[in-house]
Amino acid sequence: MGSRQRVRILAITGSVVAVAAAIAAGYALTKDVRPVRPGSKAPDFRAVNVKTGDTVSMRDYAGSILLLNLWATWCAPCEVEMPSMQRLHEQLGPNGLRILAVSVDDESSDFVARWAEERGLTFDILHDRGGQIALDYQSTGWPETFIIDEEGVIVRKIWGPAEWDDEEELERFRRLLGISSPSGGG
Repeated sequence: MGSRQRVRILAITGSVVAVAAAIAAGYALTKDVRPVRPGSKAPDFRAVNVKTGDTVSMRDYAGSILLLNLWATWCAPCEVEMPSMQRLHEQLGPNGLRILAVSVDDESSDFVARWAEERGLTFDILHDRGGQIALDYQSTGWPETFIIDEEGVIVRKIWGPAEWDDEEELERFRRLLGISSPSGGG
């Protein structure tokens, strides 16, 4: 074997070792590389409740059925689905459904609060100005919604706007909440 071949082999081996080391370091430095999807535990988060100014986390909602919606005030599809979220809140909030709409706006929490108030939204509007929740939930766009059971496990992940108070969605939430449908079924 010539010296050129040895140099090439050493260079290739060194490159492979460097790539493997970089991958290992990346895994060691990330807190969680598991995909966020149905069946996985919902990641914790911290956000500001725009009505109270309190910082809340997933732990504050432990034991509840959650509709966790990631959105922004500038997102037209997000605004389109908000009225159906409000109607869902009015119908099933008294039965224990918690709706958490987490804005990732760069604007202030006061701006987000005014936006929600102008639209008559009474469910929990939260604000994560830094957008860390989008990274933690591996969000791919707005709106993106996660339905989370009382054990903190993601049941569904929905990308895009939805009509949250249509009969099919209402029945899904009733089942999660363990309540009967108005017709007596479920």
